[in-house]
Amino acid sequence: MDPDLLQFLQKRLASPEVRTENKVMDLSEAVRRYVKPGISIHAGNGMPFPTAAYYEIARQFWGKDPGFTLIGTGGGAYSYAVFAHGRLCRRIISSFCGDAYPFPVPNPVLTRAFREGYVTPESWTHLSLTLRLMAGAMGLPFFPTKSIVGSSMESENRENFCKAPNPFAEGESAGLVKALNPDISLAHGWAADAEGNTILAAPYSTNHYGALAAKEGVIVTVEKVVDADFIRRYSYMAQIPGYAVRAVCPVPLGAHPVGLHALGIPDFNGYGEDEEFILEARRASRSPDQYQAWIEKWVLGCRLHEDFLTRLGQKRIWFLMGRIHKDSWTSELADSADQLPYPEEITPAEKLVFGASRKLQEIIKEKKYRLILCGIGVSNLASWMAYYELRKAGIPLELAAEIGFYGYSPLPADPFLFNLRNLPSCLMINDIFTTLGIFMSGSGTSGIGVIGAGQVDRFGNVNTTKVSEDGSYLVGSGGANDVASGACETMVTLEQSKSRFVADVPYITSPGFKVSTAVSQYGIFEKPLGRQELELTGYFRDPLIKSEEQMVRIIQDQCGWPLKIRYPLQIVPSPAPEEIKFLRCFDPRRLYLGGSESKR
Repeated sequence: MDPDLLQFLQKRLASPEVRTENKVMDLSEAVRRYVKPGISIHAGNGMPFPTAAYYEIARQFWGKDPGFTLIGTGGGAYSYAVFAHGRLCRRIISSFCGDAYPFPVPNPVLTRAFREGYVTPESWTHLSLTLRLMAGAMGLPFFPTKSIVGSSMESENRENFCKAPNPFAEGESAGLVKALNPDISLAHGWAADAEGNTILAAPYSTNHYGALAAKEGVIVTVEKVVDADFIRRYSYMAQIPGYAVRAVCPVPLGAHPVGLHALGIPDFNGYGEDEEFILEARRASRSPDQYQAWIEKWVLGCRLHEDFLTRLGQKRIWFLMGRIHKDSWTSELADSADQLPYPEEITPAEKLVFGASRKLQEIIKEKKYRLILCGIGVSNLASWMAYYELRKAGIPLELAAEIGFYGYSPLPADPFLFNLRNLPSCLMINDIFTTLGIFMSGSGTSGIGVIGAGQVDRFGNVNTTKVSEDGSYLVGSGGANDVASGACETMVTLEQSKSRFVADVPYITSPGFKVSTAVSQYGIFEKPLGRQELELTGYFRDPLIKSEEQMVRIIQDQCGWPLKIRYPLQIVPSPAPEEIKFLRCFDPRRLYLGGSESKR
């Protein structure tokens, strides 16, 4: 280049960097400035839950009846329940209200709040709620979806969901969800600069849509405040732009007890889930007095987040940092290895896993599906077993998890579906919109979903939301409705009893149109896609049962409708000892395999 031209351009391009206001402040100051009574508060923007921000809001508004509306994909004992117990919120707009780790169960605090009416739940699915926030962020009045149609949520949410004619194809219709714009959003990220440009941790779950939809912007808590050059260095991970941010608050371990993986940022240390903390909160929530004591200890009794970290203790913090290491599973498994041979007899839950895994392999071989998306619990263990067997046979197959895992290989020792140690094995990391909206239900999908259930009926409809006896709330849809609405087909796994295999579910969380298979600890039930009834097609051999006729009678006794039988019945073979050992390595503490799911 001509030297004079180069000098001219260098001079003109060398303008000083212009920065806006410094938004760095203490979390307590951010809450005082931007959180007001009566507002709607969205929390999420990535997998990490902004727990520290939640607790600071609870401290400042405790006993003041602020009447908040909470918005987010999910929360339980250590999050939503705190606000419900303290009468801080009057409404929760969510897709999952309950305890998810290490397996989904109703939370007693939330169940009581919903039953007594001082908190009102508004139930959505992971994808439909994300789409509502996307529409809000885009300035659109609504967004189309395949979810919700045919479920009880369709009638419950008439003000925010409808079916409309397709203007481009006569006779077709589409579901539409109304845009949602929270008043303010909360996010916890890895890092942000003083202007608020924020790096979120993978996987991205609901991503940044809530932050960008919020009318008053977002309060960001971060592990570290960095300079703009650091953000540029990791710009491919930056998700929230500074213009949307109202406050940047340095809060180390601000997502605790949720983990945070430092994937792609070698300068930072991640940390794993604090299972002890989560289970302590779950146990305490069974009693109002015990739960109040837990809140006094961990929320109200910590004047600042620094007090919270002091109470956690450095030893526990270092343990959590070590737990995220990809090889830490070996030491965890070593601690439980002596438990693997027991019990000597295969449990009902293990029968269910192997039955579902074998049927899954059969379906995938026949229909050449390339993707499995599974729910939490025995559903993911069955999918994991099928994955390793099919890969060993040279059949190309990938696993996906709804919050953004794609193409991962699960490691032993921890059966939790969203175990962050599995993150480095992913071929791709994305969010709920990409996983549920495109990979599992897009135009080129080639996937099967495997979901759990509270109840299933003869048409394959699934209930995970409300039970009929007293109207008690279970947990909601999560991503199950999205999978059942969009995947090529769906398998349902659940322990069989007359109260769970019912003629008609009292609440349709996930419609059964695309459910082809249900698997219990007794046998396999199948139907064509559509509204036909499930039929018994196979059963597990039991050495104590002398005849097929007797086995069928037992299965019928635990079924809430006159069961159709498709003869000849297939006998599901018992797993080999090495298969049992391999399965138990994934759940050595027997969180899912210990026995009766309903009792757990």
